[in-house]
Amino acid sequence: MNYESLLNPTITGLPPSGIRRFFDIANDMEDVISLSIGEPDFSTPFHIREKGIASLEKGKTWYTSNAGMPRLREAIAGYIERHTGITYDPSAEVLVTVGGSEGIDLCLRTLIAAGDEVLIPEPSFVCYKPLTTMAGGVPVPIVTRAEDGFRLTAEALKAAITPKTKLLVLPFPSNPTGAVMRREHLEAIADVLRGTDILVLSDEIYSDLTYGDKEHVSIAALPDMQKRTVYVSGFSKSFAMTGWRLGYVCAPAPVMKQMLKVHQYALMCAPTVSQYAAIEAMENGDEDVVAMRADYDARRRYIVGELNKMGLRCFDPEGAFYVFPSIQKTGMTSEEFCTQLLMEKHVAVVPGTAFGECGEGFVRISYCYSIDHITEAMRRIRGFLQDRGLL
Repeated sequence: MNYESLLNPTITGLPPSGIRRFFDIANDMEDVISLSIGEPDFSTPFHIREKGIASLEKGKTWYTSNAGMPRLREAIAGYIERHTGITYDPSAEVLVTVGGSEGIDLCLRTLIAAGDEVLIPEPSFVCYKPLTTMAGGVPVPIVTRAEDGFRLTAEALKAAITPKTKLLVLPFPSNPTGAVMRREHLEAIADVLRGTDILVLSDEIYSDLTYGDKEHVSIAALPDMQKRTVYVSGFSKSFAMTGWRLGYVCAPAPVMKQMLKVHQYALMCAPTVSQYAAIEAMENGDEDVVAMRADYDARRRYIVGELNKMGLRCFDPEGAFYVFPSIQKTGMTSEEFCTQLLMEKHVAVVPGTAFGECGEGFVRISYCYSIDHITEAMRRIRGFLQDRGLL
């Protein structure tokens, strides 16, 4: 049978994830320190796990409503209002999803028609471009630069807008760079968007992991922006709940009504046990987030300092749990650096090109691992550079 002729060419034309490729290679090797995956090394806090366990013991294993349990939607709305000041109607503007990834997919499939352009600041997480393509849209990368703090500028946004532009993805705090958009940066972006019909997909998955004295600001909190913003987040990063596969999306009611259709037909509802655990996270998990954020911050400061000492010039990330150092001094491509580091020193990091062509000359290193794990990885990277006479 000729499977090639039967498969959807849109899907066969998509590249596999550049993140998972290095992770899979590392998995088959001995004595590898992997700094390649953005998965917290913390276990889900016990009081959250306990609520999930209790729901199973009580036999609460049925479907929930398609949009999610009403109490969870209320808790999500309350959490967002408490932390951002944005008010959502839990009955009409909040949807519980299977991870934040489903929320991104729902947004794109609901809003994007064939030929619509989606603006994506890069370097950025690997899913936005493929999901746009699968929805029939046209991904349009906007290059961000280290000298601008890897932020999207109003000037770059203006230059990228065309009559076909439907949606802007705002993935901040950023994976892979750790860049954030502060209020003044978002206000400049909002000024460009007001008066247009362009919508915003604001990926807020790392919003709780913002460092420094200034708190995270969502573009939806700015005047007139909530009505044009789809707010996507989840539990994986802030609450160390990756395996629970739970997220949420908030949007204006007319958009949410259509997103719910896609969710109904594709997935029915999010896992029931995860929803019970998530209620506890939303209602009583703030202190857990504060404690984990403080730990990540200590790791962040350590790893940035070590990389800069090695001459791997590192932008100071203000959010998420990634660093994005330049490896240009080595004379290697991002792919060569990562491959040789893995084979010679058994340290797995991700080429910057996995996050867009403009990521060439950089690598992504995750610091959501123990400080001992990170310390040994830094020792090995230093040895890798010394072997080449670069230190």
